[in-house]
Amino acid sequence: MKRAFVIGHPIKHSRSPLIHGHWLAEQGIDGSYEAIDVAPADLPAFLDRIRSGEFVGGNVTVPHKEDVFRLVDFSDVDTVHLGAFNTLIGQPTQTGIGIYGTNTDLYGFLANLDAGAPGWSDGLENAIVLGAGGAARAVAAALSLRTTGNTYVLNRTIERAEVLCADLRGNLRPAALDRFAELAPSAGLVVNTTTIGMHGTRFEGLALDHLPKSALVTDIVYVPLETPLLADARALGLRTVDGLGMLLHQAVPGFEAWFGVRPEVTPALRAKIEATL
Repeated sequence: MKRAFVIGHPIKHSRSPLIHGHWLAEQGIDGSYEAIDVAPADLPAFLDRIRSGEFVGGNVTVPHKEDVFRLVDFSDVDTVHLGAFNTLIGQPTQTGIGIYGTNTDLYGFLANLDAGAPGWSDGLENAIVLGAGGAARAVAAALSLRTTGNTYVLNRTIERAEVLCADLRGNLRPAALDRFAELAPSAGLVVNTTTIGMHGTRFEGLALDHLPKSALVTDIVYVPLETPLLADARALGLRTVDGLGMLLHQAVPGFEAWFGVRPEVTPALRAKIEATL
């Protein structure tokens, strides 16, 4: 039986076992996918369990994404510039099993928008990314593939936005969060990559009414499913896409690599996960 995992610290909140468990049952695969709490000090030893063949691979969530980036044996050339991996794959070598690291957040972000707002990038010039953390790196990198103009990375601490933009390829421009109203009129897309929206938090004074009426607003937060940002955007008549689809779509490449079948993100799977939110 092939075994896969998601590791984090803590990890009880993860819905990844539900997603992969659904696909395993749907495909009739003799496999398992489990959530394992791994403290930071125990991470190197856990990765050795992949090298021993105990697991075919797995997912990585906070706080381990940056650490596994430095501990893997092989790196995906297409996502190595993100500086963090969320997917690990056991890869046979001449001397044993090595660990291949990749980041599927970029794919998941784009696939979610393609499914939720088909054609969203047609004619898209400028975009705004809120936040400059790890998730922002994947989102900004994804947008550099789809936008023809600039992607503005807005953060309260502009120095973090400057570092992000310097590290990645594309027309990325750092700016302070208080410049949102100035930049909004030319933006066709706004993406929140921060945790604002969780636990009752919200952006205060964000001038969504300065956006074009055709703009799309999306959030990587999916608990709650409709964040205050999305609710405010919808009230203004703007298009919105929630963050649950990113979670679902980013899981697809990993499952295919571990179990040899490419699964689909279906309404039934989404409904199963929604029921837990």
